[in-house]
Amino acid sequence: MDRAVVLQAVKDVTAHCAETGESPRTAFGDPDAYAAQTVARLVPADRAAREKRHRAVEGALDVLGRIGDVAGL
Repeated sequence: MDRAVVLQAVKDVTAHCAETGESPRTAFGDPDAYAAQTVARLVPADRAAREKRHRAVEGALDVLGRIGDVAGL
């Protein structure tokens, strides 16, 4: 996730909570669910799909590396 998206989300939450006096959890619910919704709202779909594919490839390479470590390769 890009720093600008994270900063925008934090700014939105902070502003809302300052205006309403609500806690972040009361206003936005579960942090993980809110993060997923925010990504869907702030990150263009094509970019999100590209990043998801990139993470999948990284995960597969990590697994292969671990298999190599266990096998002594």
